[in-house]
This record gives sequence, C-alpha cells and structure tokens, in this order.
Amino acid sequence: MELRNLLNHTSEWLKGSGPNSDIVISSRIRLARNLSNASFPHWASKKQGEETLDKIKEGFSKVDYLKDTTFLELAKMDSIDKQFLVERHLMSLDHAQKTNSKAVVVDDEEIVSIMVNEEDHIRMQVMQSGFNLYEAWNIINKIDEAIAEKLDFAFMSDWGYLTACPTNAGTGMRGSVMLHLPALVMSQAIDRVLAAIAKLSFTTRGLYGEGTQAMGNFFQISNQISLGPSENEIVESINGLIRQIIEQEIQAREVLSSKNSPLLEDRVNRSLGVLRSARIITSQETTELLSMVRLGSDLGMVKDIDRRRINELFIITQPAHLQKIEDKKLSSQERDIKRAQIIREKLNI
Repeated sequence: MELRNLLNHTSEWLKGSGPNSDIVISSRIRLARNLSNASFPHWASKKQGEETLDKIKEGFSKVDYLKDTTFLELAKMDSIDKQFLVERHLMSLDHAQKTNSKAVVVDDEEIVSIMVNEEDHIRMQVMQSGFNLYEAWNIINKIDEAIAEKLDFAFMSDWGYLTACPTNAGTGMRGSVMLHLPALVMSQAIDRVLAAIAKLSFTTRGLYGEGTQAMGNFFQISNQISLGPSENEIVESINGLIRQIIEQEIQAREVLSSKNSPLLEDRVNRSLGVLRSARIITSQETTELLSMVRLGSDLGMVKDIDRRRINELFIITQPAHLQKIEDKKLSSQERDIKRAQIIREKLNI
C-alpha cells in the first residue's frame, strides 16, 4: 500500500455512517499488549528494541487477519508521512516523534492499525464509523486471539495483561468514542456534562487523543479503568454513558432549533459563507467553521452538502494532507492558501 493512495480513500472514522452518526463520529477499541521476557519499550536498549521489532514483524506475517496490512517502519519515513498517519488517527503523535525501533501496521481499509514499540510493544486499535463499539470489539478480539497464537504475551493470572503504565494493566483495553457536541457547547451545558463524565471515571480528550484539547466541538470520551471489569463490562459501561450524552445533545439541538432558530441559522450560514469565499484560512478556523456547517447539514438547514463531504474536508485540509496533495513541503501561509482553495472547490460545486 502506498500512503499517497489513502488521499483518495475515506478513513473509517470519517465515513459518516453507522448508528447515531450525526453525533457519534467514530468508535474505537484499543488493546495494549507486551511480549513476555522482553523489556518494555522505554527500558529497552536500541538493540533490544530492534530485536522486539523484528520478532513482532515476523509474528504478524503469520497472522491471517493481518494479511491485507502494510508494515511501516517509522525510521524509514519522513516527517510529513508520519504526521499524515497521525492526522488519519492511525498512530499517536508521541509515536510519530520518537521513531527508533518503531513501526505502525495499517490495513487497506483503515479499520485496523497497530503501533509497535510505542509505550507498549503492541498497541492495536480498531475503528468503526458511528456508534459501533461492539463491532469494533468483535473485530479486535479476533485479531488479538490470532496474534496471541504467534507471540507470547506478558500475562499474570492476578493482574491480567502487563503494561508499561499500571493504569492500562488488566484487560489492557481502552474504548473511546468521538462525539460532535455543538449544541451542548452553544447552550453552555458542556462543562456540566464533562464534570459528570470525570466523576464516573471516564476521561475526555480532543480530536487527536491524549494531550490535545477539544476543537471544533469534538470530544473523545474513553474509560480510565482497565483492571477489574471484563472487556464486555467496559464496553457496556461506555455504551451506557454515550447513550446518555447522545440524548442530551439531541435535546440541546431541539431547543436550539425551536427557540433560537434564527441565531443558529445565522451562525451556520455565516460559517458556510466564509468557507465558500475565503482565500486564506487556518486549520483551527476551518475545523470550527466546518463544525457549524456539519450541524446545519444534520439539522436540514444546509441542503446541498452531505455529511461525508464535510467529514472529508476535516481531514484533507490538515497540514500533512495538504503537503501530500501538493507532493512538497509548504510554508504555513502556503498551506492556508491551499486549504482555502480546496474548501472553495469542494463547497462550490
């Protein structure tokens, strides 16, 4: 697989399909695993890291579920390609910045990705569009079992899977859901919702996960506890919480539509107007404006732009994507100009 080919492919997390896809962008299950009798990545020497990388690569080559994947060693990639994979949610920003003895495995449909020698030896994830955690769990559970037949995982009966960070021990599972919550933000109810989430031992992050802030009314919610409950119990607890948040966002949208319809329509149309006419625009402004247009499309205020096209713009206007499209490095201003051009072309059809 050539990374450039992904430019013409809609990422799983942005397809705009699946249950409750007007509010839930995507569902993800991540599992952390480590090899037995091997130093954790942050303790391993360069030689040990390379040996672990080679062992995992050999093991993966024997797993049928991974036959349609590409094994990419980060040390052989340039900075734009690495950032490109971060923007597509196929690996973490931290993984992209520290590249010795590291790799990422990506399948052709961008449903499965696996980071090798990140914080743990193996961090596999499965993405599904919309509110579809159970399907993500079904897929990743099969992959996990298949890999376990080829590689020996570090496991203790009392503690479960052993991980570099104790908070990931046990199941090693993190389930997360990406939500678009503009109405809760506009109605100033989001702080109350986020405070309630924190009290329930869940965490909230931004569009690109750990260490990022919420932008464009996007919030990524995931479990904090992986030791004690079973995988099914974790998935069910996340599902229950997300159902409540979806209902609150629906109610907030109904209130905005009925009581503040002129104000809401004004914000949506102003956002669309700027996007359709701007000659230079930043990534952050683009995300904020597209968020309002997406809300307008979901509520039927914008008739001629579907959710999938809006979702596509969220990703192809990111810095590395713009440079992949141009096939060269661009300055910040050059990216802002190119971004505005692409948006005008996509929205003025």
